[in-house]
Amino acid sequence: MTPIDRLIIEFDTALRSVVGGANASRPTPDAQSTTKHSLDAAERKHAAGLMRVNHVGEVCAQALYQSQKLVARDPQIREMLEHSAQEEMDHLAWCETRLKELDSHTSYLNPFWYAGSFAIGLLAGLAGDKWSLGFVAETEKQVEAHLENHLDKLPIDDQRSRAIVDQMRIDEIEHGQAALHAGGVTLPEPIQKIMQAVSKLMTTTAYKI
Repeated sequence: MTPIDRLIIEFDTALRSVVGGANASRPTPDAQSTTKHSLDAAERKHAAGLMRVNHVGEVCAQALYQSQKLVARDPQIREMLEHSAQEEMDHLAWCETRLKELDSHTSYLNPFWYAGSFAIGLLAGLAGDKWSLGFVAETEKQVEAHLENHLDKLPIDDQRSRAIVDQMRIDEIEHGQAALHAGGVTLPEPIQKIMQAVSKLMTTTAYKI
């Protein structure tokens, strides 16, 4: 592809991430489930808040992977990032669909989340492939813990959301392991702590807005 072609693709990805309309390459987990009627108003609001947080996480994931791909030195690493990004796009579409089913909305701050994550991904990528991959691995490790927490918090009758989150968790584990196997290094503890603090801010805000 020419640089212009790649720029158009990246812009389209950013637009779908921020505005909506992401396309999934895999069917939505538990697509036949019809649990909408079994949730009361409070449960629906809580489930929507959690799925909005998950959607924001996928918006950030798209920004991170897209920016890191742009500066990856090794073509094989770029290909690995592309594969993970496609599966993250599935997650984005699944969460968006579920939010619509719950009569809710995605975060109004998505442009901010995408821009900030894109900048962070560029910095990680410019530091070198091993650090970029280490950043991916640590991010996925934290996301895995966050998704496990959501499986505990989602209404027990919301099998639709739970199936989506569980498949996302499985994919995130694979992405993190792939990054480590490709040469990712363990990030210094202070950086891990900063990432946890930023994640806490994002999840707290996205649940409501």
